[in-house]
Amino acid sequence: MRKYWDTPPSPSAETSGPTDALRVSARVPSSVTIGQVDISPATVLAPMAGVTDTVFRRFIRNLGGCGLIMTEFTSADGVLRAKDKKAKRYLHFYPDEHPISAQLFGSDPQVVADAARIVQDLGFDLVDLNLGCPAKKVVKCNGGSGLLRDLPRIRAIFDSVRAAVDIPFTVKFRAGWNEEELVSVELAKIAEDCGLSAVALHARTREQGYGGSARWEWIAALKAAVRIPVIGNGDIRSPEDACAMVAASACDAVMIGRTAPANPWIFRQIEQYCAWLENSSRTPYELASESDRYQMIRTYFQMLVEEETPDATGKMKQFASWFTHGVPGGAGLRKAIYEANTAPLILSRVEEFFEARLAVLTVIS
Repeated sequence: MRKYWDTPPSPSAETSGPTDALRVSARVPSSVTIGQVDISPATVLAPMAGVTDTVFRRFIRNLGGCGLIMTEFTSADGVLRAKDKKAKRYLHFYPDEHPISAQLFGSDPQVVADAARIVQDLGFDLVDLNLGCPAKKVVKCNGGSGLLRDLPRIRAIFDSVRAAVDIPFTVKFRAGWNEEELVSVELAKIAEDCGLSAVALHARTREQGYGGSARWEWIAALKAAVRIPVIGNGDIRSPEDACAMVAASACDAVMIGRTAPANPWIFRQIEQYCAWLENSSRTPYELASESDRYQMIRTYFQMLVEEETPDATGKMKQFASWFTHGVPGGAGLRKAIYEANTAPLILSRVEEFFEARLAVLTVIS
């Protein structure tokens, strides 16, 4: 499947590829209710380690179009340790981030329940359990997707957390350890039986990691098996993809992960595209201009500095590869960013680069 950030499409009324019929037959729902929380629109920023900190979450929220944001996945054990600074940082959020969900991982039912209770007391709108992370260091501790081979323990965690909190409790998981051990439908039914408010499926196995293609038919199987909301995740790289997933699976909401750092406008574009499908008299959705990208990079980097983010320079370098992909001359800018050793110097190099680029474009126009 084409990666949006490799070959950005030109939005038009006509699309190409095997999902053409699907793309015009469905819309991403305008809202979904999870427990007592209304998510509008029905789009979710996926929890991503090293990415979805408070700065990135607020950045996405300010661009518009995202109904629910989620924290980085956070160790339940870390939450209970009073001196765990990383867990405290992960669970820090501001009032303008609502509705927001905190994602936890862990394998001890009582520990996860106690951590969920703390999450509730902190004011989060929802709490989510991670059963999808494929990282070896998480799996070997029986966390993330490592639990997919132990459904009785998962049920025990579900029961323990559900009894501990009143806020909506959800779970995000993969389809199974591998294609010979698919457990997603059974797991979703357990979640519903235990009183969870929604399930989210990353339609890959643990063995796949982030390779191969997401199997949207697995999401459809969940939707057919349970009555609680089903959130689909995997291979949404454009607004057309989001609508195609809904058409293929009838999912109640879509969750977007790796596309968001490369194209943070994706949520707003989905909202615009769905409106265009209702009234095709205007442009399907707006693609970012160089000026938009400049403002985006500068705004995000400034937010990192103002938040006093630990290793802000490291974050800037990490995001530079996403934010500058597709920008003419972006390789030179990335090199300048990588060679800088302070946040102010990185900011100045970004400003110098884009001011020069925009000056050239002004002359040409």
